[in-house]
Amino acid sequence: MTTDSETKTVDLGREVAGFRPPVRPDGLNLHGTSVRIEPLLADVHASDLFDAYAGQDQVWDYLPYGPYADFDTFSAWLRTLESGSDPVFFAFCTPEGRTVGMGSYLRIAPDAGSIEVGHLNFSPRMQGTRAATEAMALMMGWAFDAGYRRYEWKCNALNLASRRAAARLGLSYEGVFRQAAVIKGRNRDTAWFAAIDSEWPALKAAFDTWLAPQNFDASGRQKQRLSDLTAPLLYARDPALG
Repeated sequence: MTTDSETKTVDLGREVAGFRPPVRPDGLNLHGTSVRIEPLLADVHASDLFDAYAGQDQVWDYLPYGPYADFDTFSAWLRTLESGSDPVFFAFCTPEGRTVGMGSYLRIAPDAGSIEVGHLNFSPRMQGTRAATEAMALMMGWAFDAGYRRYEWKCNALNLASRRAAARLGLSYEGVFRQAAVIKGRNRDTAWFAAIDSEWPALKAAFDTWLAPQNFDASGRQKQRLSDLTAPLLYARDPALG
């Protein structure tokens, strides 16, 4: 016989008071100083993107599709992405309107307060630029400002460049799912990263500091590295990065 004093308390987890499912990112437009993010439309963005990716087949290496040999095939593929509800695709454009990359929100789960950024494909014209970092800051900021509690980043575990990018952006390592998929006939182990809402204020401060005009010299070179600002904020570090 068990008495009341002997009854064990079961930990059911922290109560999430006042949580309401956030809105979806449909039709979203985001504007920064060096980049504009807008819904992907083949008629608007295909020509610039095809030109930006031309001769750069390596940008498709870790994606489950591509490369595309001709414009008609590429444009037709983009058209299939326009009306998708998950992923929701966006174009990354310069302030002058030139499209230099694309990406998406996916695994959009408002009831859980979770959303992922992915299908990122920065052309060489965007890679390593201030616009690339600002685009990621804008997408992360929108998610947390909208009320999402968790912001995910996943990549092929062999893609060290993507793993470094996740850490630089302040996304904490959460492990590797072994044999998670078969992509283009090859095994894919998937590395997981995420940031949560309580971490966003400090991450936002790091992005604001890095993106500030005074962080760049007259030649556009950074004075302070973003990775130095975000490293102390990581909940867990990726062992693959040393």
